[in-house]
Amino acid sequence: MAFFWSMHGNLVILCPIHNRLIMHNLSEYLSMIEQQIKDLEYPAEPVGLYAPIRYVLDGGGKRIRPVLALAACEALGADPLKAINQALGVEMFHNFTLLHDDVMDHADMRRGRPTVHVKWDERTAILSGDAMLTLSSMLMARECPLQFYPRVMKLTQQTAMEVYEGQQYDMDFEDRNDVTVDDYLCMIRLKTAVLLGCACALGVIMAGGEQQHADAMYAYGERLGLAFQLRDDYLDTYGDPIVFGKEIGGDILNDKKTWLSIMALSEDTSGVMAEELSRPSEPTEKIERVRAVYDRLQLPLRCQQLIDSYVDAAVAMLEKVPMTPAARNFFVRLAEESRSRSH
Repeated sequence: MAFFWSMHGNLVILCPIHNRLIMHNLSEYLSMIEQQIKDLEYPAEPVGLYAPIRYVLDGGGKRIRPVLALAACEALGADPLKAINQALGVEMFHNFTLLHDDVMDHADMRRGRPTVHVKWDERTAILSGDAMLTLSSMLMARECPLQFYPRVMKLTQQTAMEVYEGQQYDMDFEDRNDVTVDDYLCMIRLKTAVLLGCACALGVIMAGGEQQHADAMYAYGERLGLAFQLRDDYLDTYGDPIVFGKEIGGDILNDKKTWLSIMALSEDTSGVMAEELSRPSEPTEKIERVRAVYDRLQLPLRCQQLIDSYVDAAVAMLEKVPMTPAARNFFVRLAEESRSRSH
């Protein structure tokens, strides 16, 4: 086992398997994850329960959550595969939430393919989603050392409840026009950001890291998640539809509560925002009128500044965790890319 003192005076222990000052790169983590997902074994019967689960997981996605778990584990000096089951558990849980979200939102497409309730039916989507939730818990516990098990279960159960709370707030907001920015940021923290924080903390736990380091990596992931969701809001209105992968302006047409729309509704004195909520115009015109309000209030710039503040806060958390320069650079690059990602 090798070790060195970081520039901040922290003792950093290198992974005994690698014994080097480098980390796997993003594509290597993704390859590990995709192979492990491909190798997941399900009972042969009943096909109607397990086929939708395979279908959902084969649909791809950014896999950012399992990547964070593996990278955090390796950053703390362990073989990243020590956290592979927990990484898979996080991804299984994330996709379970998407399955049920699509039913609640009546969404027809996900990742360029028909959603489960469209390809099968709503009953199948609900039941297969329930099975994914249980499979997620089973993966979290699989090959988890006894001394880590209580921390893993406490973290994942708390995170799950927070995600459900965030989803409820999101549903509640649909019928409210008095949602504040603070309300919205609280909602996306719960619905989106806490699961990224959970993934980071799980990696630290499975590496045998101290709680204070798990907390710092959780904070990194949480802030990254906030930046990620805000960037999604921005791209839905200002992205390139070809690169973003869907038509621009969906949030505007659906009167979805986003940072942009909430700020515009509170600051617009022209009456356009209120008018579009009460008597919406033709879709193309509605997008143009609302976007003009956003532009007049300089909301694109202000949204980007908020994204930048969360990215900076995420990177600052890395200073509290003993890791190699290569590990820190990996997480810094990941955060920096979220500032200006286009899809």
